[in-house]
Amino acid sequence: MIKRISLQSILLLCACCVSSTATFAEPAWVSDQFEVMLRTGPSTDNAIQLMIGSGTELNVLEHDADSGYSRVMTSGGTEGWILSRYLTAEPGARERLAALTRQLTTVNAEVATMSSQLAANRAEYETATQGITEIEREKTALQEEVAEIRRASANALAIDRQNKDLQQQLTDTEIKVSLLEQENDDLSRQTNRNWFVAGALVLVVGVLLGLILPRMKWRRKSGYDSF
Repeated sequence: MIKRISLQSILLLCACCVSSTATFAEPAWVSDQFEVMLRTGPSTDNAIQLMIGSGTELNVLEHDADSGYSRVMTSGGTEGWILSRYLTAEPGARERLAALTRQLTTVNAEVATMSSQLAANRAEYETATQGITEIEREKTALQEEVAEIRRASANALAIDRQNKDLQQQLTDTEIKVSLLEQENDDLSRQTNRNWFVAGALVLVVGVLLGLILPRMKWRRKSGYDSF
């Protein structure tokens, strides 16, 4: 079997072939049956140049329907004739199997990489879990220390709480004073209006009393005179 060369070499050979002949070249593969003969002409009378193994990629230069042969060129640049029935439009099962094997190898490598990453992630997770456990222990110890400090300095904490309460009360008182000042201003304006109204009412009441009281005194005197 002829060993396949790189894709760049094949493309280069194809370009050389196109430049040397006006016939369009299309790819074809020797079918997965057996080795076939590459002849110098389109008949069994022509000499055999090469034995082409199954799965070998060839470039088809032309087809001869009358003879049943196709003129092809190998990857090494050798031109000859081969029976058309031994050519297929796609690689043989062996080549496809090799391609699938390469793909499987690539997938296995990716799986191995992902497994390594997963193992690394698990290791990081375990490290983080241990760190959290250690932090929890430190937290518990600190809470116990704080509880002890609180028990030892209950008065200081009580004073601190009182100071906070007094500060809050002071803040509330300042807010109330501000509200009272606002209400006081409103009441002052209202009081001025009320004094004006009260003065007017006093004047009216005085006038009414001036009119009513003399009459009441006159009636009392008239009652005494009747005895």
